[in-house]
This record gives sequence, structure tokens and C-alpha cells, in this order.
Amino acid sequence: MSRTRRWLIVAAGLALLVSAPAVVSALPVAASSISAAQLLARLNGSGGVAYSGYAESSGGLALPVTQQYSALANLFGDTTQLRVWSRGVSDWRVDSLSASGETDLYADTAGTWTWDYEKNLVIRTTYGPNQLRLPLDADLLPSNLARRLLSEASPGEVSRLATRRIAGRAAAGLRLRPDTATSTIDRVDVWVDEASGVALRVEVYARGGAAPSLTTAFLDFHTGDPSPDVTDFIPPPNATVREDEQPDIASAVNRYGQLTPPTALAGLPRNTLLEGITRVGTYGHGVTELAAIPLPASTADGLREQLMKVPGITTTPQYQLGAIGPVSLLLGPDLHERAAWLLVGTLTPPTLREALSQLPTILRWRQ
Repeated sequence: MSRTRRWLIVAAGLALLVSAPAVVSALPVAASSISAAQLLARLNGSGGVAYSGYAESSGGLALPVTQQYSALANLFGDTTQLRVWSRGVSDWRVDSLSASGETDLYADTAGTWTWDYEKNLVIRTTYGPNQLRLPLDADLLPSNLARRLLSEASPGEVSRLATRRIAGRAAAGLRLRPDTATSTIDRVDVWVDEASGVALRVEVYARGGAAPSLTTAFLDFHTGDPSPDVTDFIPPPNATVREDEQPDIASAVNRYGQLTPPTALAGLPRNTLLEGITRVGTYGHGVTELAAIPLPASTADGLREQLMKVPGITTTPQYQLGAIGPVSLLLGPDLHERAAWLLVGTLTPPTLREALSQLPTILRWRQ
């Protein structure tokens, strides 16, 4: 065989490998007769399904965060590659892959272990009841994100989409449209593996947006129990191990805040998302929610400086207001130089202004 022919064969093989996912996704798939309500129930009941796979998420949300939380901005603003092994809701492992290296996240019944191989660093994080935490890479897996977004959807809010082939499997489509005109989310499109109920692809569209603000999809997916050796974690003997120092935001506000948010805000009833946490108000349901948080002045001032640098943020003597994709944010004025209201949610900016006008303005914060 000539050298030229050998290289032609190699090139053809590479082309086949590169195009394989597209070829598989283009294969015909039979239409599904499952109803939207049945598919929603199957999706919401899939939390205990064991599976493994590889997924990618991509977003375009430029979050106004400090260098301390740059990983959070990367999570929602860049492409994230994820390898997952899940044996259940509290027994899983997710490896986050990037050009700079790999970070592995292991979950157990008490919390998570984060293993950074390049830094030889292990971080142990434990979570209390109703604790607010920053999003994790694992939250962007299609399986997790879809259950979170559709967990409170009613059968009347969802409709069927055409079946697609995703990660080599037939996935029935489901569309959620919020039932309120004040939501900043136009729709959430989900494709669900009909056999297991696990979501294989999620697309979140902001109102008025032609392209999704956030997309996450499995490129490889298999059901079945991974080996316990894959999800168990024991810190390497030579690694540095430390406890997570991130604060429990809800508990801190609940401890030091001196005012309880109202039982309703901007026409939305207060929900029980943070049951037992009286100083942080959460309102609405499903993908249409609003949080009202009384920040101490020092925290509010730092956020105020960050918002000054974000394009599209409107600054007035009364507030700073803007939208980042489907997420609206309003930071109110300093109240007696001790605190400020922060409103964050998937509601339109006018709705946040209405909510600010309904919040108490006499606050005390124990230093």
C-alpha cells in the first residue's frame, strides 16, 4: 500500500470519528405516543436512576462577580465538559474537564469532596438543612437541571415536542412555558430518555431571545449502576485537605437580619423553598421565582461596585437594575448605611421595581 493511500485511510478514519455523533443524531427515530403529563411525571421521578455519561453545557451569562467567584462566572458563561457516574441522588461523581486540568466532585449523604489533582488539594463541604449554596458544575448536567426547572411545573404548563435522537437514544421532547406574563423565561425545552426518564438535553430561552441562554446535553449516556469504586472517595495521603470556607448565606442572613420579608411580593405568594429561614424571602414557583435578601452594607457596597462595570445595568439614586439573560437583578439603596435589599429572580425588571416598593425600608443589622 502506498504512503499516500495509507494517509487517505487515516484521514477517512479521522473524519468518521469526528462526524460519528452527528451521523448518529441524524438517524431516524420513531415518534413517541407518551403524553406531556406522563413524560413530566417520568422526568420528575428519575432522580434515583443510575447512569453514566459525558455532557457539555454552554451559556452566555456574564455574571457580575468578583475574582473570588470567577468559577461561577465561568460555569454560566463558558463551555463546561462533564463526565458523570451516578448511583443515586447522594452517591455520584462528576469530573469537570478544562484546558487547565480536571476537578473531580464526589457526593455522599453529608456533602461533597472536591479533588483538584493539579493543586493536590481536597476540599470537604458539608451542607445543613435549607442551606443556600453556590451552583456546582454538577447542577448543569441535563439530568439535574431539567428536574430542578420542571419540578413544580403543572401538566397544563407543558406540551410535547418532536422526538429526537440524543446520545444515541430516542428522546421525547417536552416544552415548559411559564404561565405568567412577568416571567423573563420564554420556554424551557427538554428531551427525555423515555426508557429511564432521565433528561438528555435542556435548552433555556429568555423572553425575546432567538438563541438559548443556556444549553446542556449528553453526548454519551448509559443507564446502569457504576462501580462503587468510581464514586467512593478517600483523600490521597499526601494531599492537602481543608474544610470549605464558603458561608451559608441563608443562615447568616437569618441570624443577623432584623426584618422578615412580607408574605407576598409583587403579587407572588411566599413559598417554602427555605422553610425555617425567616429573613430571606422566596416567592413564586418553578422557573418563575424571586428572592428578597437584606444584605449588610459592606456586602451591598461591594456588589454595587461590581454592577457599575456591567453593561446594561441602570443606575439611579433608588436602585441598580438590569437583566443578565433570563436573570433580573435589583440592588436597592443603602438604608441608614446599614443594609440594602437585593432582589434576584426570573421576573421582568418592572416587576422587581414593584417588589422593591413593597419592601420595608427600616432595617437594622447587628454588626
